[in-house]
Amino acid sequence: MSARDYEIHIRPLSEEDGGGYLATVPELPGCMSDGETPQEALENVLDAVNCWIEGAREMGRVVPPPRRTVA
Repeated sequence: MSARDYEIHIRPLSEEDGGGYLATVPELPGCMSDGETPQEALENVLDAVNCWIEGAREMGRVVPPPRRTVA
């Protein structure tokens, strides 16, 4: 399983929210990141996924498997 196996949602942020893009991972509660471009948001959230999984394992928590199947 890799960070890229999880579903990632990327959406633009309003100017009131600072602009740029927000990337979230619905399967991993609280796992999100942002970036100035969609690509930067994706790269940042992939790092966040890895940190989320590492933290969950260190705390003895279950890491949900990705829902989607990658061919």
